[in-house]
Amino acid sequence: MLSEAVQRQETMIDYLKYFDRESYLFEHVHWRFHAEHSLGAFDFFSIVIWKANRAKSKIARRLLKKDLKEKQELEARCRALTDSLYKAPQHKERLRLLIKDWGFALPMASAILAVCWPEEFAVYDYRVRDQIEGFPKLNTGNFEKLWEGYQEYKAKVSQLVPTGLSLRDKDRYLYGRSNALQLEQDIQRSFNVLDK
Repeated sequence: MLSEAVQRQETMIDYLKYFDRESYLFEHVHWRFHAEHSLGAFDFFSIVIWKANRAKSKIARRLLKKDLKEKQELEARCRALTDSLYKAPQHKERLRLLIKDWGFALPMASAILAVCWPEEFAVYDYRVRDQIEGFPKLNTGNFEKLWEGYQEYKAKVSQLVPTGLSLRDKDRYLYGRSNALQLEQDIQRSFNVLDK
């Protein structure tokens, strides 16, 4: 049996991993998904919270309302959903499952898939999209058009960023640039404090 000090240290180490959520997701959750072929509720909702904390309750309701054969808790629902993603034969089918079968919007669906397959999926985010001059919003109900638009989005993300970076780092680069430019604009406007 482990001593209390060792147990506390192990718990602290786990919480330290969780502090940097992005590293936790792309280092630990990614590998756990490929080892177990699914994700539990804690890891799944860690992705949801990382992408949009405000959406966690809405997504939990959506998962619990999904018409499955038997009443299941979130853990089982998350396992079923992510197991179906793992078993899907193609990336296009994975995105279709999340959007058409489970009712996710593209930003959240792409975040889930980017954690599981970071070399194949970029997170569709308005901040990154706004860095792509003239790129339209992808909110069509036609999945084929959405898939084509998403492929164009990924290509543009790759084109706008210095070469030699992974797709994930290209995504992060544009997100970081958006945040930096926003801060510069806010400072120039003195955060609009004089307008109040």
